[in-house]
Amino acid sequence: MEAVGQSARTAVRVEGLWKRFGEQVAVAGVDLEIPAGRFIGLVGPNGAGKTTTLSMVTGLLRPDTGRVLIGGHDVWQDPAAVKARIGVLPEGLRMFERLSGRELLAYTGRLRGLPGEEVDKRATQLLDVLDLAGSQHKLVIDYSTGMRKKIGLAAALLHNPEVLFLDEPFEGVDPVSAQTIRGVLERYTASGATVVFSSHVMELVESLCSWVAVMAGGRIRAHGPLADVRGDAATLQDAFLELVGVRGAADGDSLDWLGGGAR
Repeated sequence: MEAVGQSARTAVRVEGLWKRFGEQVAVAGVDLEIPAGRFIGLVGPNGAGKTTTLSMVTGLLRPDTGRVLIGGHDVWQDPAAVKARIGVLPEGLRMFERLSGRELLAYTGRLRGLPGEEVDKRATQLLDVLDLAGSQHKLVIDYSTGMRKKIGLAAALLHNPEVLFLDEPFEGVDPVSAQTIRGVLERYTASGATVVFSSHVMELVESLCSWVAVMAGGRIRAHGPLADVRGDAATLQDAFLELVGVRGAADGDSLDWLGGGAR
C-alpha cells in the first residue's frame, strides 16, 4: 500500500538505502520522497530500522549503498551544504554537560558561523519559548530528561534549518514539556519548514502529522498523506498493525498459568 498526492516540493529524497550490521540487515532498500513544508512521521515498532534510517539520512551513519539528497545536495558528497540546511535531535543525544544551557546555545550558534549578537538574541528567544529561561545558567548535566530534550531542540533550531530531524523527541518527556515542544514544532512547520520525526506512538503521530511513512523489518510498508495511509481503518494504530502483520494474543492454553497469584 503506497499513497500518492505528495507535495510538489521534495525536502528529502532517499534512494536505495541499505545498512547491514554483520549478518543483520537493519535497513533493506529504502526509497522515499518526503514532501517539504509538512509534519512527517516515520513510524514503526522497535527494531524497525527508524533510528538507523534517520542516522544515515542526517549523515551520522554511512550507508552500505544508496544515497540521500536534501535540498538537492547529496548528504555524503556535499556534507557541509546539507548540514547547513538541517537540524538534528538524535535519540540519546550527547551534549557538553559541563556547559550551562545558555553557554551550550552560544557555543552551538558560533560553531554554525552565526554572528555573536544574533546567536544571543535567538538563544534568549528559544530559552523563553521553551520555558528554560529560569534554568539557562544551570549546567546541562543537572537538567531533567524533558529539559535536555528542550535544550537539544533549541540547539537544533538555532540556525533556522530547512529540515528538522527528531528521533523519538517525546520519549521520556513529561506532559508539560511535551506540550511546549509540540507548540514550537507546529509553529516551525507553519512557517514552511519540514519536520521529520520517528515514533512508535501512533496516537501522537496521528495528532501531529499530515504525512507518514510506516516502517517494519527495515522496509517502508506504506507512505503518503495520513488519511491515505490510514485508509478504511478507524485509527492509524489499526492500519499500522495490519501493515506490519501483527497478530493478536495467542488463544488457547499457552498462558493458562498467568494470573491468579503465584503457584
